[in-house]
Amino acid sequence: MKRALSVVALLLIAALFALPILWLVTAPFNPKPTLGLQLAKPTLRNFEGVFRNPTAVRGLRNSLLQAAAAMLIATPVATMAAYAFSRASFPGQHTILYFLILLSSVVSGVSAMVPLYVLMQTLGLIDKHVGLVMVYVGGLLPTNMFIMKDFVDSIPRAYEEAALVDGSTPRQVLLNIAFPLCRPGMAVIAVLIFVSTWSNFLMPFILLRSASKAPASVAIYTFFNEVGIPLIGLIAAYSFIYTLPVVVLYLIVNRKFGFRFYGGIKG
Repeated sequence: MKRALSVVALLLIAALFALPILWLVTAPFNPKPTLGLQLAKPTLRNFEGVFRNPTAVRGLRNSLLQAAAAMLIATPVATMAAYAFSRASFPGQHTILYFLILLSSVVSGVSAMVPLYVLMQTLGLIDKHVGLVMVYVGGLLPTNMFIMKDFVDSIPRAYEEAALVDGSTPRQVLLNIAFPLCRPGMAVIAVLIFVSTWSNFLMPFILLRSASKAPASVAIYTFFNEVGIPLIGLIAAYSFIYTLPVVVLYLIVNRKFGFRFYGGIKG
């Protein structure tokens, strides 16, 4: 009896997670979607409406630009910083690392918006992509450094020592030994950075003033009619398109690295 109740409870929990996903997959192709789950003859009319909206198309392009820039900057920087923390030894090493993690965890989101806004305004970076990307990179670096450091710690030092014995310079060891071994870990934090940036609403909503620079997370709020009623078909189609880059990136990384790695060696 107890086992049966556990199975029923797990099925109910699974249904709660599955229903929104099923709605997201079916509603964009429904000619008259509602907030309920229903099947109808598929149509692409909702997607046509999305691509006729210039703000929506620009939003997807801006999201891709901002997320890709943050990922391409933060991933190698976090990797090099993690490598330095893992391989070098200096006073206060662990204190600095954990202090960065503590600050990035406590001072984040709404609590960080006022100082970040003042800082960006002082630097003249309000309503600029570069300012938003800098905020993303600065906010994401500590956590990803911490994740990457654990990965670098698990890579045997013997690989690098053998290269040095063979006459490689420290720069060659970093580029030809350390970075290739770190690729699985770099792939994981790259996905985390991309997803965190792609899904962020608060930062671009506050720091970007022009509608032409708004990402998809902000542009989705344009799908309302004249009296403020949401256009569910367009929102569903836009949400479906909005999830595709993250899913595709996950599948690519999962296919290559499997998200299972141990000390630079794929498991």
